Amino acid sequence: MRPKNLKSKIFLDGGDPGETKEALALLGFVDGQTTNPSLIAKNPEAKERIDRGDKFSNEEILHFYKDVVKNLSAMIPGGSISIEVYADNATSAGDMFNQAKEMFTWIPNAHIKYPTNTAGLEAAERSVKEGMRVNMTLVFQQEQAAAVYSATRGAKKGDVFLSPFVGRLDDRSENGMGFIANVIKMYGSGDGHVEVLTASVRTYDHMLYALQLGSDIITAPFKVLKEWGEKGMPVPGDEYRYDANGLTEVPYLELDLNRNWREFNIAHDLTDTGIVKFADDWNSLIK
Repeated sequence: MRPKNLKSKIFLDGGDPGETKEALALLGFVDGQTTNPSLIAKNPEAKERIDRGDKFSNEEILHFYKDVVKNLSAMIPGGSISIEVYADNATSAGDMFNQAKEMFTWIPNAHIKYPTNTAGLEAAERSVKEGMRVNMTLVFQQEQAAAVYSATRGAKKGDVFLSPFVGRLDDRSENGMGFIANVIKMYGSGDGHVEVLTASVRTYDHMLYALQLGSDIITAPFKVLKEWGEKGMPVPGDEYRYDANGLTEVPYLELDLNRNWREFNIAHDLTDTGIVKFADDWNSLIK
């Protein structure tokens, strides 16, 4: 049963419908699910097939991904299911958009995930104008968040998610949760059309602090949702203190959300390496 004081939406981050079933049974609700190529590569059915040396054709892997998200959509019909386009660092905006048009037809509750690079923002800008819902992923710095706001201006609330990756910033000794706080603060001066989706959640404390900060959405792996559920699904109040464990604070930037998105410096090495990792994991499934 959803806690009465829970304001954030809770998503499961995963590509295994079996986990979704477990999460629904444990929590009594799940508001949505985020998928990506790496998570689909970890799907038990896909892993079993790869382990026996039977890789997918391009057509087969798309069909497999479609079947997975259709299954998830049926289990969470009132929520959102994020589906990620294939992209490497050379993929054009047109190619991403064409993939997105097809993927958006797979289920009625899709958000299409684009990487937050120039091509991904071009595709997102076009997508929202054509009525598609998007989730901008691999976000690691505040100018990227500002650019997403600007590129999707005019979209309805609920149609655009921003996914900052907390854990990957922590990995390089930067306070990922401090970055979440900065984005929420910056978006507080806007119209609310972009929802902050705290992603790459690694720990129970990441989740608790995201709840305290009022992140619109939190997506977490099953192990974190399980720990939260087993502890009674607490929603921390003002007394909670997040321990950054000596991580370097990410400075807050004063940015004008009304600028053209192309004026922001959106480059980040973690975005580039994240794109490569997702592409490699996807390609590992294909003959």
